[in-house]
Amino acid sequence: MIRGPDNAGKRGFTLMEIIAALAVASVIILATAALLHNLAVPFARGTSRVNNGERLALAAERLAADIGSARFIVQSAAGGTSSTFVGQARKVLFINDASQVVSLDIEVTDDATQIVRRRGPWPGLRTPFQSVALRDQVVLLAGSFEASFSFARTAKNGALTWVNSWTNEQTLPRLVKLSLRDRASGTDLFGGAAFAIRAEAPMACALQDAAADCLPGNDDDSDRPKQSASRQ
Repeated sequence: MIRGPDNAGKRGFTLMEIIAALAVASVIILATAALLHNLAVPFARGTSRVNNGERLALAAERLAADIGSARFIVQSAAGGTSSTFVGQARKVLFINDASQVVSLDIEVTDDATQIVRRRGPWPGLRTPFQSVALRDQVVLLAGSFEASFSFARTAKNGALTWVNSWTNEQTLPRLVKLSLRDRASGTDLFGGAAFAIRAEAPMACALQDAAADCLPGNDDDSDRPKQSASRQ
């Protein structure tokens, strides 16, 4: 009689051993997944905070450059003349030192807010700056926050007074502030930062025979020359 191979001393895995091994492997896999999740969530939050911080810094840099470049130009307006700078709680419109009309708009939807920059070439004094078609739209910031602009004028004693609107004014505001608050926490994301306008003096101060009374806020300004151009 032919005998098969001798299997003495050899044995395979039983069904119970396989099930136990799979159970142990499952526990290890679940524990590893939980560990990775616990590490990934703080990392993602940290990365998000860094990215948001970078976006805020870039937006602040762009706003500072734009608002700082506003030119002092006078155009005809309803009831007389005014500077080519219009400021509202959700919109700022002005002409920059590259002869471009720039708008900074706060656009709000139900669940998000955007700060959008647009610009367009200004043909010159014959064209009302508010009628210039704007393009080159760029979203500077977007997210769940509340935003508004305010504008500072300088009193005779040197104190700053903040207002929510700047229209039909003969001068530029001294500062422009963007209030930016997180909707959920109320945190001030910009820390009350204000942006300075470099062209603070009217064109009359650039004339060769200009005196100190060319500056806004002086009592005797009745003889101040009216200029329809900007300081270069």
